[in-house]
Amino acid sequence: MIVRSPGRINLIGEHTDYNNGFVLPAAIDKDARFAISRRNDNEVHLFAVDYEEWHVTNLSELSAFPNTWPAYILGVVQQLQQSGYEMHGFNAALSSTVPVGAGMSSSAAVECATLFALNELFGFKIAKLDMVKMAQKAENEFVGVKCGIMDMFASIYGKKGNAMKLDCRSLHFDYFPIKLRNSKIVLFDTGVKHSLASGEYNSRRSECEQGVTALQQIYPQVRSLRDVNPLMISAVLAGKVPGTVLKRCSYVVDEIARVQEGCEDLKKDDIAAFGKKMYRTHEGLSRLFEVSCAESDFLVEFVKNEKSVAGARMMGGGFGGCTINIVQQDAIDDLYERIKKAYSETYGIDLKMYVTSPEDGTSVVDEE
Repeated sequence: MIVRSPGRINLIGEHTDYNNGFVLPAAIDKDARFAISRRNDNEVHLFAVDYEEWHVTNLSELSAFPNTWPAYILGVVQQLQQSGYEMHGFNAALSSTVPVGAGMSSSAAVECATLFALNELFGFKIAKLDMVKMAQKAENEFVGVKCGIMDMFASIYGKKGNAMKLDCRSLHFDYFPIKLRNSKIVLFDTGVKHSLASGEYNSRRSECEQGVTALQQIYPQVRSLRDVNPLMISAVLAGKVPGTVLKRCSYVVDEIARVQEGCEDLKKDDIAAFGKKMYRTHEGLSRLFEVSCAESDFLVEFVKNEKSVAGARMMGGGFGGCTINIVQQDAIDDLYERIKKAYSETYGIDLKMYVTSPEDGTSVVDEE
């Protein structure tokens, strides 16, 4: 049996997930493929096609392998065991077209493919939402990465031609068609990941929490920045918290609203209006939330006056990774040549480009 599980993009809604806000991800046409078969013992034989590497272990002897590909598979196995599901050993081969380290959630694709395949192979009948939560716990607890739920949610629930507005508080979601017509979603990979990313991520979370604590003195009903509007920020936080906290909270509140407004743009088939919101998101991430970097800013500024580009912004946690752009299809090649040349001259980095489109979520592609 072979299962495919896609990577994901996030069109708009950055750093809103841990503030109980909204995000707008989509599964993409790049995926992890997981071929699996039963064994008659308790051994697990894994083969990574892309690395030509084997890993053999036993169901009773699972151990973490930080930053290595077996961890994403064995973490899922551990979650199933802890949830009381009994299984035999299995053979599996893994390959993936999701670029590693480019912010398209290659790890979530592997975890969801593994979980979906084991669920099908052993007939566990696990509900999709439970699979999402289990895959997230595998990465949090076994791999040791404290990621949110968006990546796994998009990978499992993706729908071709659609993005999903996910409520990170209730986990309710709605699909919104992306009618790009003669345009494509294009990712430009900065090729960098600055070392301060993880520490600054924790700082941003803390600053958002400081803002919530201050707001609760006046508005006890506030549980997160999801419950806050711009008027409350200007009336309560200004002058009472450090300027950095004010900026962080202002960005998040604006971004939560921007996701909802962006969904209305999609309903109206107004990609131009949606693209403008992408630019405003990047400006907020760069100037208020301060998680961009010179390389990402360069790529967004380069395309800002291009008529063929409806919108662009940095995507992901920040300090590197990809920018996401909506570009007219017949202009992609020319734009890439020009931006690649300028980027190389400025930073000495060979700019990679990925053209992608919204795709269906995790599924079985071959039952034999």
